[in-house]
Amino acid sequence: MPDANITNEAFRRDIIVIGASAGGLEPLQRILGGLPDDLQASIFVVLHMGAASWLVTILDRAAALSVVAAKTGQKIEPGRIYAAVPDRHLLMHDQHILLRRGPRENLARPAIDPLFRSAACTFGARVIGVVLSGALNDGTAGLRAIKRCGGIAIVQQPSEAAVPDMPRSALAYADIDHVAPAGALAALLARLAREPAGETPPIPLEIRLEAAIAAQELVGMEADEQLGRSSRFTCPECHGALWEIDDGALLRYRCHVGHAFTGDAVLQAQEVQAEEMLWSLMRAHQERAALARRMAQQERQQNRDALADQLLQRAGGYDEDAEVVRRLLRDHMAVVAQPADEQDGT
Repeated sequence: MPDANITNEAFRRDIIVIGASAGGLEPLQRILGGLPDDLQASIFVVLHMGAASWLVTILDRAAALSVVAAKTGQKIEPGRIYAAVPDRHLLMHDQHILLRRGPRENLARPAIDPLFRSAACTFGARVIGVVLSGALNDGTAGLRAIKRCGGIAIVQQPSEAAVPDMPRSALAYADIDHVAPAGALAALLARLAREPAGETPPIPLEIRLEAAIAAQELVGMEADEQLGRSSRFTCPECHGALWEIDDGALLRYRCHVGHAFTGDAVLQAQEVQAEEMLWSLMRAHQERAALARRMAQQERQQNRDALADQLLQRAGGYDEDAEVVRRLLRDHMAVVAQPADEQDGT
């Protein structure tokens, strides 16, 4: 489990963690390309990705500093950029990197919050956290953890972000120190990395617990009960009970196997599930109608007209049911397609 007490009198803000998602690659390249080649800081990058990634190759072309794929056991060195790899959370412990296939957070692995939380627990006030363009709000809870552990929180200017949800969420729920366009972030990070880190406060228990869950060191209902209270909702990933986590005004949930979500991420997952169920229901009604008609045709060939008529009547009912579901799907898709500010009437 990450260290709970850290003193940083002899350290500078030399741990930089950056999280990005949709629309975040271009500003990430600009930031890393603008950093000086003699920067005495270690940089860790999480970009939401699929099963394969060329992130290291892309960033290495842009950055003056060395870019490497993160590996478990690597010693953390200044002047290096460590990029997350597919299907593993990027974490740190002591002076080394830790990769774990821990429970997904906000429907992602690697996710931003586990990296930020792990850095905050391990390095306290030495940490600078940066949230770039992306959908939903991964990174918000992580920035809150960084701030509570004495670090610095930065977000990309939402008005210039291709997908501004993540920066906007961080601004709404975290105590942000700097808001800047991507073109100004490299100079800002270089300046902050030269500043003394200051003193790290005691690391809150709940942050250490969540960092341990991501590292697969702790899981179970006992941990959940220390983080919050049981809710009436179920996990979109495993369908177990969700616990509502105490994290200020930010609504967050975690299940007993460790899957973690903001309220927005739960809502998005529920929208996907609802759409999948509606498509499945419409398909079932259409197949029932087709099968009833095929059975009616067979009965007609056997001169059982009364039974054939009954089957055709049933087929018509199934068609009506399918049309009801089709209208529900149309209405569902129209609501999902609306921007959030239109849905809530603002």
